[in-house]
Amino acid sequence: MQIIHKYLIREVLKNFAIVLAAAMTIYLVVDFFEKIDDFLESMVPISQALIFFMFRLPLIIAQVTPVGVLLAVLIVLGLMARNNELVALQSGGISTYYLLKSLFVLGLAFSLFLFFFAEIVVPITMAKANHIWEVKVNKQEATFKQKDIWIKGNRAIYHIAYFNPADKSISGVTFNFFDDRFNIAKRIDAKKGIYEDGRWLLHDCVEQIRLEDGSYQVVYPLQRTLKIDLAPEDLKRLVKKSEEMSFNELSTYIQKVKEEGYDATPYQVDWQAKLAFPVVCLVMTLVGTAISVRNRKKEGIAMGIAYGIGVAFCYWVVYGLCISLGHNGLLQPFLAAWVTNTIFVFLSIVILLYVE
Repeated sequence: MQIIHKYLIREVLKNFAIVLAAAMTIYLVVDFFEKIDDFLESMVPISQALIFFMFRLPLIIAQVTPVGVLLAVLIVLGLMARNNELVALQSGGISTYYLLKSLFVLGLAFSLFLFFFAEIVVPITMAKANHIWEVKVNKQEATFKQKDIWIKGNRAIYHIAYFNPADKSISGVTFNFFDDRFNIAKRIDAKKGIYEDGRWLLHDCVEQIRLEDGSYQVVYPLQRTLKIDLAPEDLKRLVKKSEEMSFNELSTYIQKVKEEGYDATPYQVDWQAKLAFPVVCLVMTLVGTAISVRNRKKEGIAMGIAYGIGVAFCYWVVYGLCISLGHNGLLQPFLAAWVTNTIFVFLSIVILLYVE
């Protein structure tokens, strides 16, 4: 490995560690003051709160790493530009593409690290953190499921085969209602239900009503509006989140959902996102290099970092929008997860070609 490559990698790693530590500290401080009141109001020991924030650290690292890579590249190349090191290297016949080799390899290494870190560590720690938050703080049920959800309501037991958090719909519904002696008074089965204006709109229903003589009256309404003590927020707390599932676990779950005839689009988008998100480290390496080589007019490191933060903000806005569109079925899962990376890689390559 050439000396210049070793120098670039060492400096990027050093600045990345500094940026990551600073970003994690800011993130934790904001998160701490945002949630500590909830812990105190719920009479949760401080030790449990500290454990909760400790389990949140891997997710914070995963979210901050791409921005840390971007800022580290901007700082290193910005310092080299200010000290005329880039000019000296180019005078010696070393092109921007030569420098990009080591940065590309480093960005690829960061992407691989982030993939395995998010695959192995983050699901375990987030499951534990969410358990503390829901059970200890929000005093919710300790059971977290993906499908076949059972919930006890007011003189009622609800069974839901599948819940889609994207459109707040439920499928394979069975609602059992009981009288004061806990005898079944009514049962409603429905193929699908959608939550609208505080009520459930059930489709393709079978309603069984217990009469005084003990027999049942059965009706088959196409639609039935029902207001019960069950909201999508209650189901979201029970359903296992994509971030708590590994890549293989999420893939298996998607296959089961599709085999049972339900819409797995939100989970397919999240599956693609588990592949696309780590690649953002490589994307940010290209973006940082493009901004730095463009910023040769002594605009200063501060201006380069400002550009980088602006680009990172735009990236997250576009990425979040695409993922949201994918969850709602307006974009194909593959496009929803990968289109943002594609756009920013294309723009970076255009800038690099123009500058060179």
